[in-house]
Amino acid sequence: MENTKTTEQIQRSFCSYRLDEDHEILCKQIRDAARQFAHMINICAPDSREKSLALTKLEEAMMWANAAISREG
Repeated sequence: MENTKTTEQIQRSFCSYRLDEDHEILCKQIRDAARQFAHMINICAPDSREKSLALTKLEEAMMWANAAISREG
């Protein structure tokens, strides 16, 4: 079974977004909160694969949250 995307889905996933001021503020708040949490992980967790994964997944969550804000509507 094929998992094909529509042209609209591809366009939405791979286009650039110009954010209005309200959306830009929300994205900045997400980035700031993620940065603060990343510092906490870095301080509290010993250097390990798990720490590296936690930071990577946090970065991924931040990017998806900002994509959700950017793609709204």
